[in-house]
Amino acid sequence: MSFDVARVRALYPALSDGSAWLDAAAGTQTPRPVIDAIAAAYTAGIGNAHGAFAASARSDAIVAEARRAVADLVGGDAAGVVLGPNMTTLTYRFAATMARTWRPGDEIVVSRLDHDANVRPWVQAAQAAGAVVRWAQVEVPTGELPAAQYADLLTERTRLVAVTAASNVLGTMPDVPRIARMAHDAGALVYVDGVHATPHTPIDVGALHADFYATSAYKWCGPHVGAVVAAPTLLERLRPDKLASAPDDVPDRFETGTLPFADLAGVTAAVDHLAGLDPHAAGPRRRRLLASMAAVEAHEQAELAHLLKGLSALPHVRTIGSPARRTATAYFTVAGHTPRRVAEHLAARKINVWDGHCYAWEVTGAFGIRDHGSAVRAGLVHYNDRSDVERLLAALAELAP
Repeated sequence: MSFDVARVRALYPALSDGSAWLDAAAGTQTPRPVIDAIAAAYTAGIGNAHGAFAASARSDAIVAEARRAVADLVGGDAAGVVLGPNMTTLTYRFAATMARTWRPGDEIVVSRLDHDANVRPWVQAAQAAGAVVRWAQVEVPTGELPAAQYADLLTERTRLVAVTAASNVLGTMPDVPRIARMAHDAGALVYVDGVHATPHTPIDVGALHADFYATSAYKWCGPHVGAVVAAPTLLERLRPDKLASAPDDVPDRFETGTLPFADLAGVTAAVDHLAGLDPHAAGPRRRRLLASMAAVEAHEQAELAHLLKGLSALPHVRTIGSPARRTATAYFTVAGHTPRRVAEHLAARKINVWDGHCYAWEVTGAFGIRDHGSAVRAGLVHYNDRSDVERLLAALAELAP
């Protein structure tokens, strides 16, 4: 069954402006059901949590539904879904909390493939605790993160391994299950950055062997909300800083301040939207999500193959990285033009892309491009079609010397 991208695109009001929206790796557009769900929450009236009146009960129900939705999306436990403003803020919170148990000489392992949000919080927490930071290296020029190197990085003093499920610039999808199994054999916990992977492929935190899985709803067509998913029993062992008056239950103890209730209604709507991308999928939401995201991945990979073939045919364009398994993300430079100049050229033709390091600080350093404006990133998601790709290739051809 072919993926009906025209049906999907019709659900996104922003796509009607005539732009080729190839900036999804930095944040996706929002479909009408999500917009309507957020508006409906405000229209009905919401109150703060745990009150005796109906509007408060509505907020409590919204939070519970959002936890269940995120759990269905990634195959986790709703009782272990921690909600927050974004992945970076949540990761800093978990890093500070876990580092309390680290002692001088303990070790953590981070990777040069990761977005800085899954690097700097851990590095800074380790420095404060006197722990040792070990680095998994990205392979140049392929952009792979070889799993075998972790055998030499892990010791009996390793406390945490932080690794991405997909690079936000190269698209590289490393062998997280293998890395996680090795980490567990060494007695370490595994924190997986799933922000870039979640919009592109079916996710199962159990199959990944992730102790913590972080994701951001605005990368899969929801509002600006982040989540970290873990086993409730694991969360029970962690004691974050919190107000004395705030709940001490899991997962509430990790959530500072008042949650954005209307946005959380949008989170649930976004998950339901993803579950319906394959209209022929049936059964519980989790089953429909797995089917829909498999269809999404097939659609995106077909468009990515066309994009990569087209880029390779342009002699003045150099693609960064060539991983064997990747999301529908391309990172490239154009001879004779800075990345910003390329992005401006494309923007003038209503083609939206990102330029720069895109917070992939270590990756761009490893490839030697960080101090030279880095590169241009085109990110495809389920609402992109062949015309978006063709417009990008045609506009890049105009920059030939």
